[in-house]
Amino acid sequence: MNLRDLRYITALARLGHFGRAAEACHISQPTLSGQILKLEEELGIAIFERVGRSVRLTAAGEQIIEQAQRAVQAADDILASARAARDPLRGPLSIGAIPTIAPYLLPHVLPKASMDMPNAPLILHEDITQNLMTSLSAGHLDAAIIATQETSPLITQLPLYNEPFWVVLPQAHKLAARKTIAPQDLDPRALLLLADGHCLREQALDLCGHPELGDGHLAEVRALSLETLMQLAAAGYGVTLAPELAVQSARGLAQGLVARKLSGKQSHRRICLAFRRNSPRLKALETLAQIIRGTFTKKR
Repeated sequence: MNLRDLRYITALARLGHFGRAAEACHISQPTLSGQILKLEEELGIAIFERVGRSVRLTAAGEQIIEQAQRAVQAADDILASARAARDPLRGPLSIGAIPTIAPYLLPHVLPKASMDMPNAPLILHEDITQNLMTSLSAGHLDAAIIATQETSPLITQLPLYNEPFWVVLPQAHKLAARKTIAPQDLDPRALLLLADGHCLREQALDLCGHPELGDGHLAEVRALSLETLMQLAAAGYGVTLAPELAVQSARGLAQGLVARKLSGKQSHRRICLAFRRNSPRLKALETLAQIIRGTFTKKR
């Protein structure tokens, strides 16, 4: 058994398909299949249950893969530590961001990052928080820009900025005449929300969704993007909450919409850069955090 074999089985476990796993490992499918069979024979157990060209883990395989992932991550960290010792700002950074941040922040971060970190290009991934944290813990990401506090002992966070929430509503809405709107003044039955899994949905409910009323009293919308919610608001289907950068983005608000700041001490979200404790890329991540903070300040 060697590290190469562990990379093969973790790739197959992640992708669930021999062809895709072989491609990810840059080898032929017969080579991948043969090496995994040899490893299973060496261990005396079946790691995978084969179903055609697809696979699923056996009960014993789940335990093996969990340990293999830790071993592969440790080996990758050793390599990354060596690179970082030679030059902390050299080597690509895989950065995740949630969908309510990525399109509004990252286009402005990339030019500054390219200038200040020319040898550490950013590889960007957009996904919901839960998926980003899974990828981060598994070592597939170096860091993730999120809007929640993570409690995992494996993860630490650098605070980036506090982003206020705004209420986006039709110009003809009765609350549009106000300069600011209090959370309790919003009708939860007209509140347009993102789908389950988006942290902005939970934050909106906490602020003004009156969750004790139950989902049956909320607007029947489960959108996948802020843009959809804003278009629905423009069409008169309700109101929504949006973070400040989304309201002030170059796209602007759709015709017929206005934005009013949500009042209250808790009417904002804390944006953080999450990464694994003892990350060998700490210096690069601290530099990236400084760039993000400066970008947000300039965009306000």
